[in-house]
Amino acid sequence: MNPLKSVSGALITGVILMVIISLLLPASADVTFSLANLDRWLHVVSGVFWIGLLYYFNVVQIPGLAAGLADKGGPGNAGIVKYIAPRALRWFRWGAVVTVLSGILLMEFSYGGGGLMKGLMFREGFVTIGVGAWLGIIMLFNVWVFIWPNQKKVIGVVPATDEEKAKARATATMVSRINFILSIPMLMTMGGQSHGLPF
Repeated sequence: MNPLKSVSGALITGVILMVIISLLLPASADVTFSLANLDRWLHVVSGVFWIGLLYYFNVVQIPGLAAGLADKGGPGNAGIVKYIAPRALRWFRWGAVVTVLSGILLMEFSYGGGGLMKGLMFREGFVTIGVGAWLGIIMLFNVWVFIWPNQKKVIGVVPATDEEKAKARATATMVSRINFILSIPMLMTMGGQSHGLPF
């Protein structure tokens, strides 16, 4: 069975390769197995899924669908709306959940715990990542409260009139664009805690 022929096969192969590489690397505090290191890995991978799809939606799919709607003689958007968007939205919304939950666990493991407000925002030395955590939580809220409920109308999971779909599309697009904007400082503050701010 060729693992390159399915998404699950490729994911499993990637995880196996990760384990092999981690066993071959010299033992140090940075590469030893621990729940904290496993959680950090999960946080990064799920964050890449989430933010990668956010960028795909904002940079590729939304403009592409707009161009498709404007092209009266073109193939239309049915294939994207019916087959691609539902799958992308599933990975997007659950990637958001796993990213935030693994981030909360990471705060407990790596940053001394105590919850988001007490543990990070007001602790000396942790304001940078605390701001990033709050931006991520706001973005998660936007995904589940605004983007997904409106996208369900757009892709036909929930019945809606053409007028309701147009309104839902506009709302989902604007909130997705807000998340796109918030992701830029969120990524800066997440990376900045350990690696320094870029300026």
